[in-house]
Amino acid sequence: MNLKDCHNFEDFRKLAKKKLPSPIFHYIDGGSDDETTLRRNTESFSDCDLVPNILASVGKPDLSTTLFGKKIEMPIFLSPAAMQRLYHHEGDLASARAAEKFGIFYSMSSVGNDTIEEVSEISKGPKLFQLYVHKDRSISDDLIDRSRNSGFDAMCLTVDTLVAGNREKDHRTGFTTPPKLTLQSLMSFAMRPQWVFNYLTTKKFELANIKNKTDKGTNIAQSVIDYINEQYDPAMSWKDAEYCVKKWNGPFALKGVMSVEDAKKAIDIGCTAIIISNHGGRQLDGSRSPFDQIQAIREAVGDKLEIILDGGVRRGTHVLKAIAAGATACSFGKMFLFSLAAGGQQGVEHLLQNMHDEINRNMVLMGCKNLKELNSSKLIYRK
Repeated sequence: MNLKDCHNFEDFRKLAKKKLPSPIFHYIDGGSDDETTLRRNTESFSDCDLVPNILASVGKPDLSTTLFGKKIEMPIFLSPAAMQRLYHHEGDLASARAAEKFGIFYSMSSVGNDTIEEVSEISKGPKLFQLYVHKDRSISDDLIDRSRNSGFDAMCLTVDTLVAGNREKDHRTGFTTPPKLTLQSLMSFAMRPQWVFNYLTTKKFELANIKNKTDKGTNIAQSVIDYINEQYDPAMSWKDAEYCVKKWNGPFALKGVMSVEDAKKAIDIGCTAIIISNHGGRQLDGSRSPFDQIQAIREAVGDKLEIILDGGVRRGTHVLKAIAAGATACSFGKMFLFSLAAGGQQGVEHLLQNMHDEINRNMVLMGCKNLKELNSSKLIYRK
């Protein structure tokens, strides 16, 4: 199996599984507790149906939209994802180049393996920086200042990871960052010699944007769960979020909003967008799926916020359903990380081309000339 055989999410997942050591594959693949929410994120799209119109003379549909003040060529982008060099040795740089080629946002995690400045240098496309509030506030301030100075267009603050979710697959595999060989994982790494070679011979694994502020997760091998629990501030409040919004002073989203009440508060503190997300089913198991919440939140906030659906997207039709329900755009993590692992920048580009073709084809089949024509009339929920 190779990239040309990857036509959908499951194909990319299978190829990534062949290339990644087991602990790293399962770190992408898993969710928290019983993984109920992980499954629900995608299953929720099946609870409604698209209603097409015929003979609409669509021609070539316009897939573009405006997000964070920037025009993007299609209503999707890559979710911020930590430690991308675990999945492919080119990491963030490969993902950023692919996103630029397709005219969509690249999102950079606070705990990436390449620096803000490196990504800014290689990509002139629209860029979003994802922030965590650390206990040491100087880390957050430094990341905001450097993102602004490097020309990033927008910022989001992740608010659903005050403590780490119970990711039992990581406990079983002994996943750590940097990867640490154990008797349990040794065979899995030995069976992936190309991954091991690239890891050992390319750029040193480190949390590049915070390495000068803390050695946690950089000079010592510790689990991701320990890093989150030690470094992120579980006492973060709306006041802290408002501080970040004002310090950034530009397009700003809260990532991890799930309730109508919190969406309204996001408006009050000056946010321009929210990302409806449950962290890919990796935090609070048993929570609602993002798609379940779009309609109620859009009805409550009107046009005061851009709404991004993050979680469970596997198909172009999922994107169409989200937009019809009230989303401005969609983002996804697992899907692009599997494509990154499957083929680096070429893998991500292959995925984005697949998604572009699916969205384009299904817009024609829906009888919609542009995204504005995807509205609630095009969606019927099953009872």
